Amino acid sequence: MKALFFEGIHEDAVATFSRAGYDVRTLPGSPDAAALVQEIRNVAVLGIRSKTRITKSVLESAPELLVVGAYCIGVEQIDCASCTEQGIAVFNDPHSNTRSVAELALGEIIMLVRRVFHTSFALHRGAWQKSSKGCHEVRGLTLGIVGYGKIGSQLSELAEAVGMKVIFCDVAEVLARGNAKNCAFPELLQTADVVSLHVDGKPQNRNFFGEEEFRMMKRGSVFLNLSRGFVVNHEALAENLKSGKLSGAAIDVFPEEPGSGGVFSNSLQDLPNVILTPHIGGSTEEAQQSIGQFVSAQMCRYLQTGDTRLSVNLPHCQLESAPTNHRLAHIHRNIPGMLLAINRVFADRGINVERQVYDTKGTVGYAILDINHEWDDGLIAALQAIPSTIRFRVL
Repeated sequence: MKALFFEGIHEDAVATFSRAGYDVRTLPGSPDAAALVQEIRNVAVLGIRSKTRITKSVLESAPELLVVGAYCIGVEQIDCASCTEQGIAVFNDPHSNTRSVAELALGEIIMLVRRVFHTSFALHRGAWQKSSKGCHEVRGLTLGIVGYGKIGSQLSELAEAVGMKVIFCDVAEVLARGNAKNCAFPELLQTADVVSLHVDGKPQNRNFFGEEEFRMMKRGSVFLNLSRGFVVNHEALAENLKSGKLSGAAIDVFPEEPGSGGVFSNSLQDLPNVILTPHIGGSTEEAQQSIGQFVSAQMCRYLQTGDTRLSVNLPHCQLESAPTNHRLAHIHRNIPGMLLAINRVFADRGINVERQVYDTKGTVGYAILDINHEWDDGLIAALQAIPSTIRFRVL
């Protein structure tokens, strides 16, 4: 089978499939839709990062595609519903780059409250501006974390370790780390010396933070966004920086992001004490290596055993392997009688199902079955012919 990887995915990810005998290709950057359609026509395994858009029309051009790996946290760039409709599993890694993002956030907080980039900006232009005015230690300052998930909670621990007080808010009930305190969103904005956003990419978070939220923040406070570009109104942020309401900001994600080497334009450019980075929160060698190993391992496990425990879109099923059995996997519409229809095919042929696991998720059902009989073309044809079958595989 053929495997294709875009966007400079770590070599360990590629090596996993090469060792498993796949025909592997890697291509730099992110192709446009037309090029992508041409590239993936005969591909079974696809690996991408955040820039490559996997739309319904792209998926329809890839009849052999079995699995998509998002070597990043989010999967907003993938039409997961269409993947499900075509029986394509999607995997990502919501864990491995959390430390890298949290470390960058803490480093930027220190740089901002010490006005390091402001004075560096001046010094590059020949101005020696040595002063303690407006510069502070982070010890004793209050950090407000909006979104207390994997990254937010890890930042909480790092911030407490350097003496910051931590308050947070989240839409879910979450366990506080250390001495962090949960509070209401307006109270967080009014209290925090530093506000850091770590919300997810759900559609309801679009334009989440704008003029009203900046108005509630303390005068002289600092703002960070290392979550999603579309959650913040950058024009409102720029105005609050220019007016002095905010003393600094660090932004790693943007509503419009060019490809590598592209031209960037944003209202926050050329403002002092503003740190702009090109979506590099998770871009450390350690994080990319861990992500590559993790996502590739999940994809290979799915292809070899049918395991979907960590799939983004398919029902979660796992069945321990038994070398003497023959394994089959059946993805289908979630309608009454499907499991009965599958088992009837075996019963009619006198084949015993040794073990099986079955689950549903939304509109789709998934079954992994071990049988005590070698499969043949007639058995495969019968299973594929069951009405409402989406995809059938022999593993």
